[in-house]
Amino acid sequence: MDLQSIRPAAVAGMFYPGEASTLADEVGTMLGAARAVSPAPTFAQPKALIVPHAGYIYSGPIAASAYALLAPYAQTIRRVVLLGPCHRIAVRGLAVPHAAAFATPLGDVPLDQEGIATALKLPQVIRHDAAHAEEHSLEVQLPFLQAVLDDFALVPFAVGYATADEVAEVLDLLWGGPETLIVISSDLSHYHAYADAQRRDRHTADEIAHLHLLVDHEQACGATPINGLIELAQRRGLRPQLLDLRNSGDTAGDRSRVVGYASFAFTEDHG
Repeated sequence: MDLQSIRPAAVAGMFYPGEASTLADEVGTMLGAARAVSPAPTFAQPKALIVPHAGYIYSGPIAASAYALLAPYAQTIRRVVLLGPCHRIAVRGLAVPHAAAFATPLGDVPLDQEGIATALKLPQVIRHDAAHAEEHSLEVQLPFLQAVLDDFALVPFAVGYATADEVAEVLDLLWGGPETLIVISSDLSHYHAYADAQRRDRHTADEIAHLHLLVDHEQACGATPINGLIELAQRRGLRPQLLDLRNSGDTAGDRSRVVGYASFAFTEDHG
């Protein structure tokens, strides 16, 4: 994959609709439902979001509760720094691709080559196309971003074996101003019975809300990027707000083995 190539959509038609108009309608419906629940945000522009990354039928409504907050800032946000865990390829550090853009049925999202070049100055950031080729944790966020933002460029990281400090260093380097949004893609607990999952996920959400580092990936598959954000939030005075906490038993699955989902918005604490 070279710098002129486009990373094709790998999970369109599986995790989300593969046809553009169907996808646009589905995302629009979920965003509309989220805005109906909370039509007037009570806080400032989010600097960072935590959102889930399962199939839209399972986690889409939870993700929409975070993305719906971005509508007033559609023309302000010009760069999205997106981090998600590697599900298929073992990687040491944070991987960026060679591609010029990521494709979805809604069009191509250009990559911010300047931001990627800046990140590559850090030793924990590497080029690794295979880590991105079939990774869904980043891809499923793109149609939501395309629906709520105007022109923006993407700095995508597939996060493998890394420390919270290493992630925080990358985020700090790319922090920018109001033009830069950080998005962490993570689900919560996996394959527990409904009531047990609720208990586990409430504990995890409470830890995040209090900026406590997560102990392990049993709490969240994206625990490493979440912990990097938490470390930086402590230093930079970000305040998290839980927007939605549910699991697949609440949305579209049975309740014997569920996956947990949460969405958070982090805003700068000026108080």
